Amino acid sequence: MGRVLETFCQGLRILLGVLVAALAIPVGMQVLARYTGVIPVYLWTEELSTFIFVWVVMIGSMIAVWDGSHFDVRVIPDATRPLSILLQKAVVLVLIAAFGIVFAWYGIEYAEFGALQKSVMMQVNKLVTFISVPISGAVWAVFALYRLAEAFGEYRTSGKVTS
Repeated sequence: MGRVLETFCQGLRILLGVLVAALAIPVGMQVLARYTGVIPVYLWTEELSTFIFVWVVMIGSMIAVWDGSHFDVRVIPDATRPLSILLQKAVVLVLIAAFGIVFAWYGIEYAEFGALQKSVMMQVNKLVTFISVPISGAVWAVFALYRLAEAFGEYRTSGKVTS
């Protein structure tokens, strides 16, 4: 399972790179149009850059959950004993999974709302961006629950949990 999820996350990293590169095109066009007058102002570039940016943020958050570099704010000192380290990690991962489930569940209704709308300039169904919320929530939950199982497995076998 870990290998499948790592491969999936690697695909997300590649997709994120492609989207960031793609984001440079409409943003570059906007800059050229506004500050140089070399090309006319195309209003669809703003919508496209917004759509891409939403996906960049959501995919970035999925990757960050997998890497353990997101949603983890240290409000108490780092634990030193193996069980305390496990509990500290477990609390964070359970909260991430819970919020992921909430995003996935309520995000479905949000995406359905987006499916009823079209963007003004490009006339694209807004489901394209609204669907990012439930997808991200589901991926956060899966990644967090896998990391939680991994932490329990490490604790069971060695009595230590890596941070």
